[in-house]
Amino acid sequence: MRAVTERALNIVFDLGGVVLTWQPGAIIASAFDDPATRAMVRREILDHPDWHELDRGTLPRLEAIRRAAQRTGLPEAAVDEFLRRVPPALVPIPATVELLHRVKAAGHPLYCLSNMHEASIDYLERSCTFWEVFEGIVISCRVRLCKPEAAIYRHLLETHGLDGADTVFVDDVDVNLTAAAAFGIRTIRFENAAQCERELQALGCL
Repeated sequence: MRAVTERALNIVFDLGGVVLTWQPGAIIASAFDDPATRAMVRREILDHPDWHELDRGTLPRLEAIRRAAQRTGLPEAAVDEFLRRVPPALVPIPATVELLHRVKAAGHPLYCLSNMHEASIDYLERSCTFWEVFEGIVISCRVRLCKPEAAIYRHLLETHGLDGADTVFVDDVDVNLTAAAAFGIRTIRFENAAQCERELQALGCL
């Protein structure tokens, strides 16, 4: 095993799909029985640009529901119920939470950078207990910026006084990692906690 680096690195974690479960297909299936409806919801809600604007915090929730109902023909109440199922479906992944604590104990400052709706982050701030491990938190809807836009990475670095060369970003989406790398940030594509730990070890973080 490589020796732990003498210089502390800033380790930045995404949330959904990394620290928290993110299984959109399962959320859709819990709300809709018909396969055609499920496919439409995926296409017209989760994969629609309005979802990104919810992440950005620039589209009011009620307006998003109204627009989605118009696109899909679903009752507004059904769209509302679907959206209500999203926050509680974001469940902490125990192995990743444990990894966060080990990385912090090794002396590396931890940060969070995530795209997320206001309703989801509000719910998670009330229900999760891992927040204290982070030195800084950047959530898309709070800063009106989204990954993979360059501005959100610049915001992270400038707000928290980080040097990209001393920073590692862990995310499960390739385009987000590519955008981070443009700032000189080293990247780890998250598959599972064990694989992430091995890659952090290779960097001398553990």
